[in-house]
Amino acid sequence: MAPSLGGREPMTDCTIATPLLPRSPDHGTIVGLAEAYDSEKLVDMFRRMCLSRANEITLRQLHQNGQIECLVYLSSVGQEAVAAGLSMAMPGAWVVGQHRCHALYLSFGGNHRLMIDEMLGLPSGGNRGLGRSPTIQDFANGIVGHTGLIGDQVPVAAGVAMNPGSRGRVVTVFGDGTAEEDYVLATLGFAATRRLPILFVCEDNDLSVLTPTRDRRSWQMVEVAAGFGLPAVDIADDPWLVEHWATRMAENLPALINVRTCRELWHVGTGCDGPPEWNRFELTCEKLKNLGLGDRAEAIKNETQQQVDALWNERLRTRSGI
Repeated sequence: MAPSLGGREPMTDCTIATPLLPRSPDHGTIVGLAEAYDSEKLVDMFRRMCLSRANEITLRQLHQNGQIECLVYLSSVGQEAVAAGLSMAMPGAWVVGQHRCHALYLSFGGNHRLMIDEMLGLPSGGNRGLGRSPTIQDFANGIVGHTGLIGDQVPVAAGVAMNPGSRGRVVTVFGDGTAEEDYVLATLGFAATRRLPILFVCEDNDLSVLTPTRDRRSWQMVEVAAGFGLPAVDIADDPWLVEHWATRMAENLPALINVRTCRELWHVGTGCDGPPEWNRFELTCEKLKNLGLGDRAEAIKNETQQQVDALWNERLRTRSGI
C-alpha cells in the first residue's frame, strides 16, 4: 500500500503498520544489508554509537555520585543506533531533537566540550550553562536546542525547513508519546502541504513516561503520516536499516520513519524499567563480530570510553578551578 504523494513518485515498498504489529528487533529487516556496507562505514557508524553510549554512561555515574546535580535526560542509552544511522545518511542537515538529544548531538558532530560544559553549568557551555540537558545546542554544526515543552521541536523544525539555507534539509526526532501532541500532528500536514525538506523520526519505545502505547491510542504513526501524503516506514532500530531508509527518504522529503526501539534508562533521570526487550548495542557488537570486525569493535568501544572519561575529568577539573 503506497501513500499518495501529491504528484511525487510513490515508494511502493514503504511499510504501513497495524495496531497489532508486535515489537521485534528484526522488524523490517533487509537480509544481507549490513554485509553490503564497506567495513570503514560499518566502523564509523559503530564509533558514533560508542561515543553516545560512553558519554551517557559517564554522565549517569557522575549524576549518581552527586558531581552533576541538574536534571539529566539519558534515554539515548539503548537508542544510540538511531542517531548514528541518521547522521550517516544526512550529514550536514539541521538537527532538532528533544530529550533524546545527547546521541543526536554527538552523532551529528556537536562539540563535545560545549556539551559537557553545559551539563556542568559553565558559562563556556553551548547555552552558557543555563539550560543544561535538554537545551544543548551547537548552531555552528546545525544543532538546535530544546525549550522543554514536549514536542515543540517538531514545529520548530518545520520553521527551520522553510528556510534551511545551505544545509538544505532538517531532521527532527521525537518519541511515541510526543507524537500525540496536536501541534506535532498538525506539523506533518503543514510539511506535506509545503513540501518541506524535513525527515520526521519517531523513536518508538512504546512508552510515554511509563505508559505503553496500547493504553494511550489505537492508531500508528506511519498510518497518520501516510494519511497526510508522506512516505512512511515502520522499522526496528538496526543502525544499517535506519541509515538505509533515511538515505532513501532524504530524496523524497518530507517523510517519516517510525523506529521501534528500546530505552535502557528513563528519559528523565537515571532510573530504568528493568532489562530492555532487546539490546541493540549488544546486537550490533555481535553482528560486527560475525562480519570479522569484533576485535576492532571492542578496541573502539574501549578507546572511546577512555577518551570520553578523560574529557569529562578535564572539564570537571576546570569547574573546580584545578
